[in-house]
Amino acid sequence: MVRSLWTAATGMIAQQTNLDTIANNLANVNTQGFKTQVNEFKTLLYQTLQTRTTTANGEQKPTSAQVGLGTRNSAISTIFRQGNQMASESDTDFMINGKGFFAVRGADGNTYYTRNGNFQFALGTNGSMLATSDGLPVLSSEGQPIILNNTYILSNVTVDKDGRVCYPDEENNPQPIGINIGVFQFNNPNGLDRQEDTMYAQTAASGQPINEATNNNVEKSTIHQKYLEGSNVQVVDEMVNMIVAQRAYELNSKAITASDEMLQQANNLRR
Repeated sequence: MVRSLWTAATGMIAQQTNLDTIANNLANVNTQGFKTQVNEFKTLLYQTLQTRTTTANGEQKPTSAQVGLGTRNSAISTIFRQGNQMASESDTDFMINGKGFFAVRGADGNTYYTRNGNFQFALGTNGSMLATSDGLPVLSSEGQPIILNNTYILSNVTVDKDGRVCYPDEENNPQPIGINIGVFQFNNPNGLDRQEDTMYAQTAASGQPINEATNNNVEKSTIHQKYLEGSNVQVVDEMVNMIVAQRAYELNSKAITASDEMLQQANNLRR
């Protein structure tokens, strides 16, 4: 009975973490580029009560008797499903259609990756730099900040579906100026380390970033200007998951209550 108390307690703890993950998904339902997270569970060690042997009468027992000791959260995985396409009025809003990520240079000098294409031009002494809303430089396919000198009129700058930055010529036809917005893929995006502001950091589990501009062995992503990728959170699914988590939490709570009542009855037998 004491074992059942601890087993049910592990279930309640696991479901609390599950509910925390669901709440975080719902909180970010309007966050650009946010990806849904799901909990994965695993069983704990099993305690052997009886091994495969013979009974006192010499009869064979082909199976053993084992009892589980509960559950725990093994991982919180990210679902990299394409989010909703949201139209925007800003010329510096971009959406990736595919498996790629934008590259951003963080304040610590490291490179981070994101699906949030809510960018803007930041004015500087050397020109205008494409940056995030926090002022972090967006990197080109060559891994350098995208900076346009003061001769460019920013309202005339466009980006085609291949990520090439274009500027109109004398006949007002957009022409590439030799700068590409960097788009990178990973063999295992679930291995990325989640950061704040929908940023991801490269890890050994994710593998090295694959530059779509220089690697022809991957399916190319496309970039859409004046669009943003919305969150891929499905509110109905999250509400259903929340109900399931709540019921599982209640069941574990009732198991604790039942074990407590059984212990109380056993203690009363001594009176």
